[in-house]
Amino acid sequence: MTFDYSRTVSTSASPAAIWALWSDPSTWASWDPAVVSVSLDGDFVQGASGTMVLTGGIEVPVTLEIVEPGARYLDQLVMGELVIRIDHVVAAGDSGAEVTVSTLITGPGANDIGPMVTADAPRALDALTAMAENGAV
Repeated sequence: MTFDYSRTVSTSASPAAIWALWSDPSTWASWDPAVVSVSLDGDFVQGASGTMVLTGGIEVPVTLEIVEPGARYLDQLVMGELVIRIDHVVAAGDSGAEVTVSTLITGPGANDIGPMVTADAPRALDALTAMAENGAV
């Protein structure tokens, strides 16, 4: 089974301001309501891994599969047989940045858990862009 979700927003924040928040996992809990904490074993680079604690105390391994500094990162969470890949892309827009976050979930029950996993995505994007617009980097 596969579940796919994507959302794009425009912001007056610069791509660099968005990237500054994305590339600092210590900020993730401040803009993503599903995240309690993230710790990486090392720098924010492709191949880095660590642990993400989600709301409800659920701890999952996280790996940065792709990191293109200033533009994109893709993280992967493994929860049993479910694999959650979240792709984050930022690009220059007409008066700031275009921010796209896409979630692909594969495995048994993906269609059932997908809406729960992505339920906070709009709030997370709104909070991320607001923080970047307000210079909270």
